[in-house]
Amino acid sequence: MKHGLLIVLAFLSMAWTMAQDNGEISTGEITFVFLSNNVDGSIAGFRSSSSIDLDDLSNSKFQGSVSTKTLKSGNFLRDWSLKGRKYFNVDDYPEIRFESTSVNPRDNGFSVLGNLTIKETTKPITIDFRHEGKQLIGTTTLFSSDYGIKVKKKREDNKVSVKMVFALK
Repeated sequence: MKHGLLIVLAFLSMAWTMAQDNGEISTGEITFVFLSNNVDGSIAGFRSSSSIDLDDLSNSKFQGSVSTKTLKSGNFLRDWSLKGRKYFNVDDYPEIRFESTSVNPRDNGFSVLGNLTIKETTKPITIDFRHEGKQLIGTTTLFSSDYGIKVKKKREDNKVSVKMVFALK
C-alpha cells in the first residue's frame, strides 16, 4: 500500500510538472555552426509569442524572432562583415522570424514545421524538438544561400546547423 501511494504521488508530481511546463516560452538561446568553415556563434534579441500545449501538440503555435544586430561569431571583423549589406544587411532586415504551420509528435519529442524568414526570403523549415524538464531543445539545418546569404559558392558549402534552447514559463 505504501509503495502504491508513492507511485501515485510520483505520477501526480510528473503530471503537475508537465502541466506547469505547458504555456509560453520565457527565454531562448540560439546558437549555430557554419559547417564548412567550422565557425560557431550565437544570435540573441529573442522574442516569442508562442503557445505550447505538450498534452495536445496540435494546439501549439510557435512564433518568434531574433535581432540580426546581435549576431556574434567570436570575431569582430567577421561579425561586422556578416551584418553588412552583402550578407545579413541588418539595417534593412533587423529580424529573423519564424512561424509554425504545424506541430507533430515524433519519437523522443516533436517536429515543428513552419516558415523561416531571413532578409526578404521565406522558406519552409522543420525544427526537431525534445522536452527536457523546463526546457525545449530544438535543432535544424539550413543553407544560408537559400536565404540570400551566400558565403561560399556551392550551396552545400553554406550549410548551417542551428540549436535552440527555450525555457518554458
